[in-house]
Amino acid sequence: MSAEPREELTWELFGQASRELAEQIAGDGYDADIILSIARGGLFVAGALGYALDVKNLHVANVEFYTGVDERLPVPIMLPPVPNVVDLSGARVLVADDVADTGATLKLVRDFCAGHVADVRCAVVYEKPHSSVQCEYVWRRTDRWINFPWSTLPPVVERAEQVLDA
Repeated sequence: MSAEPREELTWELFGQASRELAEQIAGDGYDADIILSIARGGLFVAGALGYALDVKNLHVANVEFYTGVDERLPVPIMLPPVPNVVDLSGARVLVADDVADTGATLKLVRDFCAGHVADVRCAVVYEKPHSSVQCEYVWRRTDRWINFPWSTLPPVVERAEQVLDA
């Protein structure tokens, strides 16, 4: 763990953040047909946005990139099951994630959608200044490492090659 100060997102603050993010999206007039979450952190964001924006059609993209604090694979990898582009065809897709850090994961998923969907936009709770993807909808910008309420406590179980704090 780093001694640097961190952004602290509590469950209560996440509730506020997701609601304000939904209000941004609605205020912009974007009417998503599908919310595509980037697992795992994006699952929380997608669920909250799905309820707030009344979108029941939620999909998941499983992407592996982080291996620890500021430790990553050379490139993000989409893991099976990969979303079926037929299910996304012609839709307005909102890609949801917890953070746009390098932007590589969001770019992978956004580019995966490109050419198959009517429109694709990204919504994140946090965006870092060095992100290669500038998201259309951002709750807060920071250059700090973020403690998310879903990943600050250690897992209840231990698994081989477990990634903590990522």
